[in-house]
Amino acid sequence: MNNPLVSIITPSFNCSNSIFKTIDSVLNQTYQNWELLIADDCSSDNSCEVIEKFTALDSRIKLIRRDWNAGPAVTRNRAISEAKGRYIAFLDADDTWYPSKLEKQIAFMQSKNIALSYTSYRRVHEDGRELGVVNVPESVSYSDILKTNSIGCLTACYDTELLGKVYMPNIAKRQDLGLWLKILKRIDNAYALEGCLADYYVGVSTVSSNKIAAAKYQWRIYREVEKLPLLKAAYYFVSYASAAVLNRL
Repeated sequence: MNNPLVSIITPSFNCSNSIFKTIDSVLNQTYQNWELLIADDCSSDNSCEVIEKFTALDSRIKLIRRDWNAGPAVTRNRAISEAKGRYIAFLDADDTWYPSKLEKQIAFMQSKNIALSYTSYRRVHEDGRELGVVNVPESVSYSDILKTNSIGCLTACYDTELLGKVYMPNIAKRQDLGLWLKILKRIDNAYALEGCLADYYVGVSTVSSNKIAAAKYQWRIYREVEKLPLLKAAYYFVSYASAAVLNRL
């Protein structure tokens, strides 16, 4: 296996209390040919000062400052536009990777010529309580992902040599799902490698905890982004809502 450059896309907004552990998890990767592009969305805390301490120590870490707050889609897309790597991976500013994550994922993708891959991940409350592992299917198609999003953004990686650069739709929520749908229109399946390789931190005020808002944005994905006919959108929304209920049982 050769060692192509991996561009890691990290949006930052008022994350001074968590960004250091995110950066540490990248620095501790056994795969070392990466660049970490941290796009700060006009934070009002000292996030940039924390990040700059790392950029001064490691030239692979780059801070991109935005002059006005545009939201995570625009912020991630700004970092993607500046990425130089063959592979684009995503890691938000309060989540972490296990040390072997990139090494295993890039080897998996190269050995099987995979355009989009993902892994299982563990959910952790912001107070440190473990909330369980989210196990993912071996593969997902466009239709599968419309029913339930099995690809955690912090685990996803795509190959620009096979896909070119693909950007997130400019919507306030569910941008990652919009990106997977874009890619899965062009390929048959995305594939998971074995093992839990990341920790997703859940806070009491996170978007994912607001079920009504999440459902509204899921519906917008169907109708406004994917432009599905009403009955088809309703079919997938029922599948999405049923899966959400089952996951709480």
